[in-house]
Amino acid sequence: MDEHNDHQSTPCIFCAIVQGAAPASRVYEDELVTAFMDIQPVNPGHVLVIPNNHAADLSELPGETGGRMFQVGQRIAAALRRSGLRCEGVNFFLADGEAAGQEVFHVHLHVLPRYTGDGFGFVFGPHYRNRPERSALDDAAARIRQGLEEAV
Repeated sequence: MDEHNDHQSTPCIFCAIVQGAAPASRVYEDELVTAFMDIQPVNPGHVLVIPNNHAADLSELPGETGGRMFQVGQRIAAALRRSGLRCEGVNFFLADGEAAGQEVFHVHLHVLPRYTGDGFGFVFGPHYRNRPERSALDDAAARIRQGLEEAV
C-alpha cells in the first residue's frame, strides 16, 4: 500500500486506516475493501467504502476492486435500511478528481442514508434544464465510444 497521496505531501489517511494506524469505526472489511463511518457525516449512518490498496483515482483502481466496492456498498445500503437509523433512501457518491469534488485522494464510495427533508442535495448548473439536441447527444456518445476503443 502506498502511504503517500500524489496530491499532498502528507501520508494518506485512508491507507493509515486500512493499516490500523489511524482510528476508524469499521463497518466491514475483506481482502479488497474496508468500510467505515465518515467522520463528517451528511446524515447518521454515512459510510465510506475504500480499496485496501491505495488508488488515488479511478484510473488507478483495478476493475475487480471497483466492483467489490459497489457490492459492499449495496450490502451496506440494505443494512442501513434494517439498522433503525433514519433511512428512507440511499445515495452512492464517488468523486473522481478535484473538479468533481474529491478531497481525499484515495478512491472512496460514499454510502449516504437519505430521508425526506434532510437538507442534502445536488446543485445543478444554470443550463441543466436545457435539454441538448439529439445530435449533441449522438456526438458525445460517439466520442465516448472512441475513448472506449482507445482504452482496449
